[in-house]
Amino acid sequence: MAEETEEMRREMERMETKEGGTAAGRVDGCEAVRTEVAAQAEDEEKEKKKMMKKAAKEAKKLAAIAKKKAKEEELKSNVGKDNAKKQAAKEAAERKKAEKEAEAKEIQRLIEIAKATPKGVKKSMSEKMEKGYHPQLVEAAWYDWWEGCGYFQAEPASDKPKFVMVIPPPNVTGTLHLGHALTDSIQDALARWKRMSGYEVLWLPGTDHAGIATQTVVEKKLAREQQISRHDIGRENFLKEVYKYVDDYGGRICRQMRRLGCSLDWSRERFTMDKQLSTAVGEAFVRLHSEGLIYRENRLVNWDCTLKTAISDIEVDYIDIPGRTMLKVPGYSEPVEFGCLTSFAYQIEDGNGEIVVATTRIETMLGDTAVAVHPEDERYAQLHGKFVIHPFSGRRLPIITDAILVDMSFGTGAVKITPAHDPNDFATGKRHGLEFINVFTDEGVINEHGGMFEGQKRFETRLTVVEALKEKGLYRGMQDNPMRLGLCSRSKDVIEPMLKPQWWVNCTDMAAEACKAVRDGDLKIIPREFEATWFRWLENIRDWCISRQLWWGHRIPAYYVILDGEESKAGKPGTTAELVDHWVSGRTQEEAEAKAKELFPGRSFRLEQDEDVLDTWFSSGLFPFSTLGWPTATKDMDAFYPNTLLETGHDILFFWVARMVMMGMKLTGKIPFSTVYLHSMVRDAHGRKMSKSLGNVIDPVQVIEGITLDELHATLHTGNLDPKEIARATEGQKADFPNGIPECGTDALRMTLLAYTSQARDVNLDINRVVAYRHWCNKLWNAIRFAMINLGDNFEPPSLLDFSQAPMECRWILSRLNAATMQVSKALSDYAFSDATTALYNFWQYELCDVFIELMKPTLAREDSEESSLQKRLTRETLWCCLENGLRLLHPFMPYVTEELWQRLPKSDATSRLDSLVIAPFPQENTSLQDEVAEEEMRILDAVVRVARSIRSNYGLTKQRPSLYLLSRAERVGEIVSRNSTVITTLSSSSEVVVVDDASKIPSGCAVEIVNESSSVYLLLTGVINPAEECAKMEKKINAIQEQVSALQGKFAAPGYEAKVPEWLQKENQEKLQRLVAEQESAKIALAEIQKLV
Repeated sequence: MAEETEEMRREMERMETKEGGTAAGRVDGCEAVRTEVAAQAEDEEKEKKKMMKKAAKEAKKLAAIAKKKAKEEELKSNVGKDNAKKQAAKEAAERKKAEKEAEAKEIQRLIEIAKATPKGVKKSMSEKMEKGYHPQLVEAAWYDWWEGCGYFQAEPASDKPKFVMVIPPPNVTGTLHLGHALTDSIQDALARWKRMSGYEVLWLPGTDHAGIATQTVVEKKLAREQQISRHDIGRENFLKEVYKYVDDYGGRICRQMRRLGCSLDWSRERFTMDKQLSTAVGEAFVRLHSEGLIYRENRLVNWDCTLKTAISDIEVDYIDIPGRTMLKVPGYSEPVEFGCLTSFAYQIEDGNGEIVVATTRIETMLGDTAVAVHPEDERYAQLHGKFVIHPFSGRRLPIITDAILVDMSFGTGAVKITPAHDPNDFATGKRHGLEFINVFTDEGVINEHGGMFEGQKRFETRLTVVEALKEKGLYRGMQDNPMRLGLCSRSKDVIEPMLKPQWWVNCTDMAAEACKAVRDGDLKIIPREFEATWFRWLENIRDWCISRQLWWGHRIPAYYVILDGEESKAGKPGTTAELVDHWVSGRTQEEAEAKAKELFPGRSFRLEQDEDVLDTWFSSGLFPFSTLGWPTATKDMDAFYPNTLLETGHDILFFWVARMVMMGMKLTGKIPFSTVYLHSMVRDAHGRKMSKSLGNVIDPVQVIEGITLDELHATLHTGNLDPKEIARATEGQKADFPNGIPECGTDALRMTLLAYTSQARDVNLDINRVVAYRHWCNKLWNAIRFAMINLGDNFEPPSLLDFSQAPMECRWILSRLNAATMQVSKALSDYAFSDATTALYNFWQYELCDVFIELMKPTLAREDSEESSLQKRLTRETLWCCLENGLRLLHPFMPYVTEELWQRLPKSDATSRLDSLVIAPFPQENTSLQDEVAEEEMRILDAVVRVARSIRSNYGLTKQRPSLYLLSRAERVGEIVSRNSTVITTLSSSSEVVVVDDASKIPSGCAVEIVNESSSVYLLLTGVINPAEECAKMEKKINAIQEQVSALQGKFAAPGYEAKVPEWLQKENQEKLQRLVAEQESAKIALAEIQKLV
């Protein structure tokens, strides 16, 4: 630009010279030129700027396009990477899934191979040991082999000490529930322990015919499938149907007992309807009848209108009714009212006034035969000896005086008397010779004595009688009246006292003998708290009604004698018109005929056998000796009676135990067993009673094999629950088992049940605890796998144990093995099963696996030398000794997994002679293994390790291995720690252990915690953690816990929480809150410790 301006200037000068113009002209010309040049330059500048702006805009546009393209390329690249990652993850997941499926197929193949093992043939151990524990694979084939080898059969000629139990016989057509599983687990643990301890063990199995339960099921089946009743086909054909049902469904519970591993002597299996046991039942009845202890009498019985049979006093459950209450009663569509006292008036016969009485069972007034007042009650003195008139039948009812029955201060002081339908009135009727009028049929319907009310159901009559009384002007009102209501424990029907001729057992003297046996120490009851219950019941015992109006059961061997010519006088047997002195008993009809001839010499007669059967508990009461051949003097009776132990639930102490003792002592002259152990009752995790309507009744096989939630729901539809109960139970199952029940296996279930058994009343069974023991089985499995790997193929177990030169940890674990042996043996002797399982768990889990096996690893990893070779050998021998003896200790509790693992262990000269763990000797105390020095040293080391682990936990250390400093003013402690530093570093995950006697020797940046008054542990954290980051993590954790605490507190404060939320859930929430608060406090302490390092 400067060059162009200079050129223009020279051009102007030339022009001026050439033209020769004036100075002014020359100036004007120059100015014009300048103006033109300037304008041209300005235009050029503008154009240039315009071009530059356009170029910049274009460049910016190009840059934007390039940037966009770059982003697209980057995004494309990232998507590719993400897709690659996703694809890799997908492929990894598919590989893992395929591996799992392949593993599952392989396990299933092995299970099928094991299950295909011929019965009685030993399971092959040739397959390699799987990586993990699989219950089905482990449990397959062992039981059939045990049974086939005859390990469970008792030999009466054996010179070994005897241990004898009979199983509480379950319902022959029933199925296992967790109560059975608890019984079986306890008894099998005892049987296996005694068998391994050198006893000749007889654990005798059997089933009960369960009269009422089985007959009811078959009757319902006939009605449902063929629309017929037992009366349509007759007694003989009905019993054929029952036996057919027993053949189809019987034995299921015995198969389930085998599944539980019960080491029962199946060669002696008994059924209460077997010929031998039926013979014993007949013998017992005839003997007791001959002695007058069994007698026939018209008395009030507990009548069940649903089952249409009498039941015993102890089969009646009582509930308290606080006042007017509506209850559902079987056979009624609408609820029935109870807890009300209805008053009405009887008119005096001469028309001179009335007398008001009251009753909670107004329907029974149809059977009133008198009105009673107190002889000293002046209000009724003028009515003594007079009559009232029944408003419906017109009967004359005497007004009697009775100081025993009548309480002048209660109500009006006058009491209606219904001798045929009330126990107190029955006694009053006997005292005053009153008429006994039964107004109910066996079905609970008003009979012909009810007049205008005939044909009505008893509780319908409760309403119609009141209406009729109102019409006659005799109704005087109704008021609340607290009362106890008796219900049948089976049908839940309201018990109706009914007058029936029945067979009764006079229990007074037998009960006194049973009490004496306990007081004298000849019979021991465990827990002892039940002795008071034993005495209270037996000292207040009433005669036992043993007649049952059923067809299924032991038909009573009694015959009614009907003399020729006196058929009408004799009355029909089984009715109140029968002659109770016309009965004879006999083991056979021929024996009964001979007795009838003695009773009625020279008379012609015919016999009718009693249609009724005996109470099921009568035959069960003979079980300890009828199963051994009584009344015949058999080898079994001589060898195995009396039994050693009776183990059962405390709920049948009276139903079964007391009756066995009474009948055993009376019929054999011996107490049937020396000890009674009563176990706890099984409840659910919330402490609720097991109930189908709650959905918490669990079949043990469902726990053993596992079951889905849908399959659990399906089980609810197989019973007799109504739709509302099914809906309730379904919700209960969803709450308790949201994911169903996983496969746990037999061993885990047994161990859990035994761990719960601590002689308390109840077992609150949480399925999650069974799952935990299933995982523990895997721990055992891995311990043996570790042993098989580290023992080596050429390992030979020692014939003689000499561990004097073994490392301290070896001597310590052997000493702990000896302690566990003593603890388990003592616990089993004391029936303290929970103590036994605790001792076993502690040894295996906390001592053998968590400590010794961890301490083995550094020893086995050392380079070979003469010393290290010795240490390695002794360490391996110690491991084998602990595992072999530990499995034997555990076998009575977990038979399957212990047998499987024991079979895989190398065998010593002694164990090689044993085919099975079932017959291996149970470990005994070995004082040579006891090592107090090693145990004391390990206690010192363990204290240091625990404190170090506590510090690690507080600071969230996981993989880091900081240096550990022990400040100790106790020289011996320091020496022990220094000598066993490897123990500390291994168990505390420390890099080194430095023992000092002065705090100044410890570097800064350590966390410290006190061990005891003379020692403290320091962990060097400098460079190990980032204090700021750890503080942030801990604060986040504290805040998260606070959110949970606030949420729970909000629930507690919600309106109606206490009223709406179940008590068990409130308790769980409260416990959860306490855990959260405790966890939060620990986190705050940890935060404070970390902040010290910031």
